[in-house]
Amino acid sequence: MKKYLLCVGLLLPACEAVVAQELATEDWQPLYQSVDAELQAQLDARLKENREWARLISSKKMAIGLVDLSGETPRFARVNGDKMMYAASLPKIAILLGVYASFEDGSLKETPEIHQDLADMIRVSSNSAATRLIDQVGMKKIQAVLKDPQYGFYEEKRGGGLWLGKRYAKAGPRIGDPVNNISHGATATQVCRFFYLLSEGRLISPERSAQMLADLSDPKLHHKFVSQLDERAPQARVFRKSGTWQQWHSDAVMVRGTRWRDYILVGLIESENGEAILRQVLPAIEGLIIPEEFAGTLETN
Repeated sequence: MKKYLLCVGLLLPACEAVVAQELATEDWQPLYQSVDAELQAQLDARLKENREWARLISSKKMAIGLVDLSGETPRFARVNGDKMMYAASLPKIAILLGVYASFEDGSLKETPEIHQDLADMIRVSSNSAATRLIDQVGMKKIQAVLKDPQYGFYEEKRGGGLWLGKRYAKAGPRIGDPVNNISHGATATQVCRFFYLLSEGRLISPERSAQMLADLSDPKLHHKFVSQLDERAPQARVFRKSGTWQQWHSDAVMVRGTRWRDYILVGLIESENGEAILRQVLPAIEGLIIPEEFAGTLETN
């Protein structure tokens, strides 16, 4: 796991070779099997300390997912993890996956123009770039990829998951997900899985995972989680996608530091105060995984 992310920025063939070797030797553990009871208890307690957060959690209007990647095996904890919520632009990661799946099966030609649209869709959350990519891949194809058991990002038996059912434009049909009738939806668990599988080089292939991580790097919107990381860990590598529409606020980051910052954090909130809440959540959650020697500091290493 750790070796893979260190490959980002290398030439892709070299990165693929390193990852292939790592995948061949590691003991693979799906995220569903990585729920850590101690971390779960700590997450529950920390979030409930804040009355506003506790109220939102109780009313199913706040979901948080955390994956601590700092050890030999991941530690996963979540609150309302399988609650599907409207997530605005965060489900553009489904388009990202659909595009690379289409590159891989040959149904979409890989061009510099498409790669530019991918970067713009993720880093500045361009709706026009996202809509062009949806039109080229096809909405049904993206939904089929999400439902494909190979990925399992949308499962009716789990109450839904990651879903894309509308262009990011006024025109076009709206196809709500089968369980909740949400057009742009996500669960904290499935977004955590998305980043976790990328970190393991297990989405499509190691090479394609590396390309998707490159698109998710260097975020240009410095709000929500990223606003805190700019202050607390300016040297950390950040892979990110967020979303905002009216009272719905979402953010997802995978953070890589040099000593202890090695985690995935996902937040989905329905509240007019959602952006501020997400800014507050990141330092609160980091407090659960920071080693004692760094506690109480803004240690960036």
